[in-house]
Amino acid sequence: MLKISVIISTYNWKEALKLCLDSLRTQSVKDFEVIIADDGSNSATRELIEKEKITFPVPIEHVWHEDDGCRKTIINNKAIHIAKSDYLIFIDGDCILQPDFLERHLSLKQEDSMVTGSRILLGAEITQELLQVGNWNFDQFKSKSIRLRLTGRINKVLPLFIKRGDGLWRNYKEFIWRRIKGCNMACWKKDALAIEGFDETLTGWAHEDADFVFRLQNNGINRKSGSWSTEVLHLFHKVRDQSNNEESTRRLEQKILESKKI
Repeated sequence: MLKISVIISTYNWKEALKLCLDSLRTQSVKDFEVIIADDGSNSATRELIEKEKITFPVPIEHVWHEDDGCRKTIINNKAIHIAKSDYLIFIDGDCILQPDFLERHLSLKQEDSMVTGSRILLGAEITQELLQVGNWNFDQFKSKSIRLRLTGRINKVLPLFIKRGDGLWRNYKEFIWRRIKGCNMACWKKDALAIEGFDETLTGWAHEDADFVFRLQNNGINRKSGSWSTEVLHLFHKVRDQSNNEESTRRLEQKILESKKI
């Protein structure tokens, strides 16, 4: 069985997806598959994926449904069900990975646990530079990362140079919202299926990732921090529509409150 199924959420940004896939080509771990959870992208994304499949070093599956608003929860669940590995790592198609990203996630893998990682935010200027070049070179980026930090074009740099191992300090004692990012988290497939995956009633800006983590923890799964080990590089983009924020926050807070009454 494959060690990892990498599930990439994407929607109509093939240039960013290209850089994401470039970074997966250079992973130190080679025993994985890629599942692209496509929330209704146009044909340009499909054409890129078909082209990438020809020379990509590991299998790529493309899961797609029609564009009917943001339905990330639904397409992610379809990806979970077809995954061939028993361990899932979720990233977004606008994120670039360090070469040891998968290796670091595997080092934190543990039964009855999940991992939530963090990210390094790239500013608009460096994002445009990378998109224009169209190819990813981690060593080149790292060599100028300190200068990028000093000039404010990325928000942090030390996680590129300092890596910390596993330990009890990574365990969260209780559920908190901090550092829950769907662009960097991992769990066992059986644990995701046990809670029936993402809540498909959550669409648009809906805190679906926090809801997913909460329900895993509420089902007895330990949450571990992936900080200082698994950081992704997140390309700059405009904030998506957050009109559902108030309602989705209320729903999640209600779930948390009800769980404390049990």
